[in-house]
Amino acid sequence: MLRIMIFDERSDRSLYLRLMLERLGYEVVAEVGDARRLHDEVTRLSPDAIIIDTKSPSRDTLEHVCLISDRCPRPIVMFTQDADNILIREAVRVGVTAYVVDGLAPDRVKPIIETALARFEAFQQVKHELDVTRTQLSERKLIERAKGILMREKNLSEEAAYRMLRKFAMNKNTTLAKVSEQVVSVASLLT
Repeated sequence: MLRIMIFDERSDRSLYLRLMLERLGYEVVAEVGDARRLHDEVTRLSPDAIIIDTKSPSRDTLEHVCLISDRCPRPIVMFTQDADNILIREAVRVGVTAYVVDGLAPDRVKPIIETALARFEAFQQVKHELDVTRTQLSERKLIERAKGILMREKNLSEEAAYRMLRKFAMNKNTTLAKVSEQVVSVASLLT
């Protein structure tokens, strides 16, 4: 069962949303009415998704959404009545997965939540792949620097320098990147 946290500054709307979500089969783990408590409650309760119901998202709300997206990312669905393009772009930029204007009809809520979950998961996968690629590129650059140092200092060919790094890595039972980092660090101390 999907665990959802509701953020709404108005308790009457929050109650309506809670009842609707429970009828749709979701578990509502909390209703938060103060944006300043949002991050702490997300950290404490670890909901699967967050639903924000607001007439128009305040700057304070968007700042706390950004904090959540940076520190403990979750799918965030925002139901609002404000169709301002600048506000929509800002909300998406800070981490809102789905920005829905006038869409709180019960028959639309479940597909909106499910779509937001799928988009969030796809985004997280792309982000993970990008992080892995960046790490690999960084490690590759480090290995190239270490090879260059060994080629210069030991008068080795590129292939011989690479074999030397690989042999050190195997002997120390560590990665090529870590050995390369050590070579670069030592070389920087000696220059």
